[in-house]
Amino acid sequence: MKKTVVIGFLGTQLDSGLSPARWEKWRPTVSLAQHDDLQIDRLELFHDRRNSSLAQQVQADFIQQSPHTVVNLVEMNLANPWDFGEVYAALYDWASRYPFDTSKENYQAHITTGTHVAQICLFLLVEARFFPGVLLQSAPPRGRQRLGAGSHELIDLDLSRYDAINQRLQVAQQDAQSFLKSGIATRNPRFNTLIAEVERVAVQSKAPMLLTGPTGAGKSMLARRVYELKKARHQIEGDFVEVNCATLHGDGAGSTLFGHKKGAFTGAVTDRPGLLRTAHGGLLFLDEIGELGLDEQAMLLKAVEEKRFLPMGADREAQSNFQLIAGTNKDLRTEIAAGRFRDDLFARINLWTYTLPGLAQRREDIEPNINHQLGLASQELGKKIRFTAPAQEAYLRFATSAEAPWRGNFRDLSASVTRLATLADNGRIGIALVEAEIQRLRWQWQAVSPPASQLNTADDVVLSDLLGERAATLDHFDAMQLQAVITLCRQHPTISEAGRALFHVSRHQRSVVNDADRLRKYLLKFGLTWEAIRLR
Repeated sequence: MKKTVVIGFLGTQLDSGLSPARWEKWRPTVSLAQHDDLQIDRLELFHDRRNSSLAQQVQADFIQQSPHTVVNLVEMNLANPWDFGEVYAALYDWASRYPFDTSKENYQAHITTGTHVAQICLFLLVEARFFPGVLLQSAPPRGRQRLGAGSHELIDLDLSRYDAINQRLQVAQQDAQSFLKSGIATRNPRFNTLIAEVERVAVQSKAPMLLTGPTGAGKSMLARRVYELKKARHQIEGDFVEVNCATLHGDGAGSTLFGHKKGAFTGAVTDRPGLLRTAHGGLLFLDEIGELGLDEQAMLLKAVEEKRFLPMGADREAQSNFQLIAGTNKDLRTEIAAGRFRDDLFARINLWTYTLPGLAQRREDIEPNINHQLGLASQELGKKIRFTAPAQEAYLRFATSAEAPWRGNFRDLSASVTRLATLADNGRIGIALVEAEIQRLRWQWQAVSPPASQLNTADDVVLSDLLGERAATLDHFDAMQLQAVITLCRQHPTISEAGRALFHVSRHQRSVVNDADRLRKYLLKFGLTWEAIRLR
């Protein structure tokens, strides 16, 4: 059996009394020794030296009621017992030195005595597990009865142990995840798992977040949803500030982000605060952060780490406390290797990194996203718009097939549904409209052959340039196959599209389709990566 240890403050008023009459009233600390169902092995009793006599009397009375209990008097002298910072620091310091042993002892923090500040501090320390136990609340006898042990309750702050509360928390978490997905009932397991973790991180952390993935995969939308979720939880007060770093060049980049003083450069006719200061107390989303210049990257690193930076032309640093979410469609590790991105900045923003899959990698989510886009188009046009059954079947069959690469991801899908909704007569999208839209999409995604002078053939691939001396160790069959694979890869902008082209037949025979992973593993057999085989 584990021993029971109670930790609490001496009640200078409720526990008071040195005469025999003290036994005629309810004293919360002493009453703990009078409960048959509460066997206390050790009591740690905090008191001020000015109340040493009372503490010793309570110690003696407690032992009289419960001889087997060890009562330790712990002198804790507080200059102001109503000062939250002082009380919390004193209890925290004591807890950090105390030899807690949860394998042999159960701990209870008595929160009936002491100032309200002391009770709150005990509550917080138990909740944070600095006191690894539960709360103990005692109460006097009810009604006219003055004598007796009264009552006591144990309060466990582990909310997962309360079914009703846990169910409410789960519903709130599910609602938050649905909010991050704009209410779209997505079915892709990988994406749903990603969103579930983003939700937990968003409500618990202020650390930077990095969103990667192809253009149009929804990085900007997710960043804004994270901001709105935190805003609804009262975790953030400032604005959502978004900037595409690909649009920032030269002096304008530093000025836009960090601000400038009048006269800092030609054209700086007035002071400018900059977006970092605009984002104070809020969230700054830097899309395409890989396009940011090295000088701006160094300034951004300082701003993220120290919450201060030097505006252009200024002699005094400015301050801004913002949360950063960065987005990129590049592999920043490759950019670091090429000297285009700072390793230290990447290390700082890489704490929470999430790769949003493209729409073609989430084909089971295409149908609910079509319905969502159709709802948005209906709101925009002010009328209810629906597919006819044959039209919906034809559009969905094409949209979810390998024939639709969705290179622009959700931008392509949004534009397509918008066109259909705009042209729909009487709010109905018919089969003729769908067939015309499919032809438009096929034309849009049709591969444009490069000029003959730029066309690559297998003979153009020099394996020795990629493999070095190892190229000579390959069988002729393996060398020819690898040359053909690399040639095709160089005709596609992404590894996913190259994988679909290479495995367009066998991919339909698999329960789980991941063309990019298959291609990546094939190249890895030869010690190659997607980045290594791309033309420079």
